[in-house]
Amino acid sequence: MESKTDKIRIDKYLWCIRIFKTRNLAAEACDKGRVKLNDTSIKASKAVQVGDQYEIKTESRKWIIKVNSIISNRVAYIEAIKHYTDLTPIEEKEAQDFLAPSFHTGKRLSKTGRPSKKQRRNLEDFLD
Repeated sequence: MESKTDKIRIDKYLWCIRIFKTRNLAAEACDKGRVKLNDTSIKASKAVQVGDQYEIKTESRKWIIKVNSIISNRVAYIEAIKHYTDLTPIEEKEAQDFLAPSFHTGKRLSKTGRPSKKQRRNLEDFLD
């Protein structure tokens, strides 16, 4: 399973180590330039090598990881974290703690967005 001669794509590796929930999301992040090796965007088909250092931007946070070993199957989180070293600065990690939990859910915050029926009627009366 693990060997230095194994070749694995970066999108599959990021999925295996549980940075992304699906492999499709990992490939999409590569296509959009959110995964970088040495400050250059890479394609999803790029082969991962031990010692590579990647900068990854997800919806929830920014990661800087160093590859310790190659893994080709998705495993439990406890096992996955053994295959990379998280080099993200502490300031980046702490910044995420201050954000509201609803910020990353993708849901609209309450009291924002479309006006209620009463607000709409008041707005129409005001404009007429």
